[in-house]
This record gives sequence, structure tokens and C-alpha cells, in this order.
Amino acid sequence: MTTFIDIHVLQTVPSSNINRDDTGRPKTGIFGGFTRARVSSQAWKRATRKDFARYLPDAERGVRTRRIIADLIEQIRAIDDSIEQTEAIELAKNVMGAAGIKFKAARKKKGEEGDDQLDLSEYLLFVSNQQVQNLARLAVEGRSGAIDKTAAKKAIQLDNGIEVALFGRMVADDASINVDAAVQVAHALSTHAVESEYDYYTAVDDRNTEGDPAAGMIGVIEFNSSTLYRYATINLDQLHENLGDLELESRAAEAFIRSFVVSMPTGKQNTFANGTLPDAVVVQLRDGRPINLVGAFEEPVRPDSDRSISTLSAERLATRAQEIDECYGMAPSDSFVLAVNGSVREVLGSTGEVLGLDPLVSAVKERARAVLETIG
Repeated sequence: MTTFIDIHVLQTVPSSNINRDDTGRPKTGIFGGFTRARVSSQAWKRATRKDFARYLPDAERGVRTRRIIADLIEQIRAIDDSIEQTEAIELAKNVMGAAGIKFKAARKKKGEEGDDQLDLSEYLLFVSNQQVQNLARLAVEGRSGAIDKTAAKKAIQLDNGIEVALFGRMVADDASINVDAAVQVAHALSTHAVESEYDYYTAVDDRNTEGDPAAGMIGVIEFNSSTLYRYATINLDQLHENLGDLELESRAAEAFIRSFVVSMPTGKQNTFANGTLPDAVVVQLRDGRPINLVGAFEEPVRPDSDRSISTLSAERLATRAQEIDECYGMAPSDSFVLAVNGSVREVLGSTGEVLGLDPLVSAVKERARAVLETIG
């Protein structure tokens, strides 16, 4: 039976615009008939990946780019520094062509001269740093002849690394190098209804004289504040299939939980300095299927005189979890809780064992490892 790690997060964010739409406005969504603040899953997945850089070694990480040729050139010349730039470019093109990846010439900007721009892949390609090194070695080894297509394909199929294993890879014209994601991430939604506000601002020219008090520029930024419900789940069976290494699999689960909890998308960060941490985190191991508890907030939370929205949201989350467990008989095998303040801790204490971040991550890693050992 497939095992999932469900991660539920309640996080209060002050005035902010961390994820904008095409007009620059904070993203929103309708849920339960009310407008909610929304942060896309893509935004938080990227923030999670960026946070990996704090502690994961490069060999276990990856890169998503159309400029893979530049990465290959760097690795090729690191393997053999006698290879000149021009030859390295051709070797990089050859090995990627053998792997079946299509490229097209980079567009030159207006007025730009020269022919030194590197070709771009036709789509964003997500590869592990280990796969880049594998391809570079193959390119150098095939320097004097044709590169074996089977070997090139294998070089991009093996050694997925933590990031590709977690988030997957989709190449529309070559399903053989696709990787099913081990992680699903929901769009974050506010637990309550929101209304946008507007900041009318001016920037004063430092060289203005007393007789010229006019602003150098004026503008308007839309923002909101919210308590967000965030949810993600890790499919441990899929993670095992993607990595095939117990140590790497348990580190991948540990890394995702830690970085998903503490990361924050960076939209308008300099303007709003909205870098909060979650009020509460509930992590549960479930067999059979994951369970998103967003239904707790279909009716928007409304503050009262005694309790904050974060505390009321925690109550809703705890109640929903209990109702699901009792109604469907699908209680988690393990449940752990992180709660910052006493009122939230008291509310969620019945949901699972209360721990700090490091002990929580360690406990889940230990349970995940035990599950992964049985899968292996």
C-alpha cells in the first residue's frame, strides 16, 4: 500500500504581494463563494527548491533551464581543460542531440552583433547536476567519434538527484525521459475572505530643490494580508522509484519537509519585508492516499474578540482532521505537530506529538526511512 507524508501549514503573512498575476496584482481565488488570497503551487515549489541551496550539496540538486549547453561546456572543460570553448560547444551539442533534446538558435537582441550566443533547448529542461556531469563525461569520451545514443539517453535517465525526483520532469516529445513527481503541492489559500488594499507611494528626487518639491515618480501597489493554509504531500513509493537509494530517499523527504515549511516566495519582498514563519505545522503519514484538509475553511474564518484568525484556523484544522479520521476510518499512522504560540499548541496538541522543527523533521525522516526500507 502506498504511503504518503501529508504536510499541513498555517502561516500568517502581513501586508504583501508575494505572488503576482499578469497585471501585478496579488493572486486570488474563489473558494466557498468568497475571494481568498492565493499563492500558486509553482511559486512555493520554486521557493522550496531555492531553499535547498542552504544545505544540500550540489551533487544532489538540479537545474531547470533552456541554457543547458552552458552548464555542459563548464563541466566538459572541468573534465579536460585542454578542450577549447569552440570544441566544447560542439561536444555539448552532440551529446544533447544524441540524447534526443532539440535546440534552436538564441534570439539576438536588437542591435546585438556577433555569433557567440549559445543555442537554447526548445523547452525548459529539468536535470540533476549529476546528470549534467554524466552527459559531460560522455561528451568527452566521445570526442573522437559518434556519441552512442543509448548511452546518452541513459545518462539523462539515471541519477535523478533529489530535486528531479521530488518535482518530476515532463518532456512532451520524449516520454522516455519523463519522471513522475513524488511531490504534489496545492495552491495556498487564505483561511478567510480577503479584500485587496492599495499603497499609493511617491519617490522623491534627492536632488530636488526647495522650490521643486514634486515627486520623481508615483505609483500604486496592490497588496493584502492573510493567514494561509498550505498543503503538500510526498509519495514515498514514487520517491523510491525515482531515486532507488535509501539514504538519498530519506534525505529527500527530510529536505522537502524542512524547506517547504520555512521557505517563502520572494515577490515584492523588498517592499513589504513579509518574511514570517508558520504559526503551525501538522505532518502526518498516511497509507493508501493523501488527504488535503482545505475543506476546513470552505466557510471563511472570521475573527472574534477573544481569538486570532490563526488560532481559529488551527481549531478548524484540528476539527476537520478528527472528522475525516472518524468518518472514513483513515487515521494517519503517525502525526506530528509544530505550534509557535500556546493557544495554537493547545488546539493542535490532540492532533499529534508536539515538537520543534528539528525534532519533527528528524522524527518524520525516521518513520519515512522505516517505510522506505519495506518498499526496497
